[in-house]
Amino acid sequence: MATGRRRFPVLPLVCAGALIGIALIGAVGARLGGGPTTRQQPPAPTASQRLLHFEDRPDGSVAVYVSETQHPVHVLAAGTNGFARGVLRSLVRERRLHGVDAESPFRLTRWADGRLSLDDPATGVQIALDAFGPTNAGAFAALLADTEKTP
Repeated sequence: MATGRRRFPVLPLVCAGALIGIALIGAVGARLGGGPTTRQQPPAPTASQRLLHFEDRPDGSVAVYVSETQHPVHVLAAGTNGFARGVLRSLVRERRLHGVDAESPFRLTRWADGRLSLDDPATGVQIALDAFGPTNAGAFAALLADTEKTP
């Protein structure tokens, strides 16, 4: 009894190999050519900005203070604001790795193009909060709310 074995068509294999080769050549050419590999948005002017301190409280909440006045802005209740807490933990961890004083303020900035970022001037780390979606960025946008009111 003879079994009819069919061969896989060669043309699709050749085309797939050529496509992979072209992609690799393009990537290597861009990298070695010195051109930018990613596009960054040009910096926008600052719309509003605030230097903030965050303080853990014994009840598990986190108090947020304006750096210049030590005026309380907000309290992140215990068990809430998981995104904000996660971002702050990562920035504090970075400070420990760099041996930076915990008393240095963090800078929360709303840019003129609507972007929102939190950065640590002491370590140079900047987090683009909008990258995590509007709900998560909104947790920090609330901390700028009273600086953005118009009279």
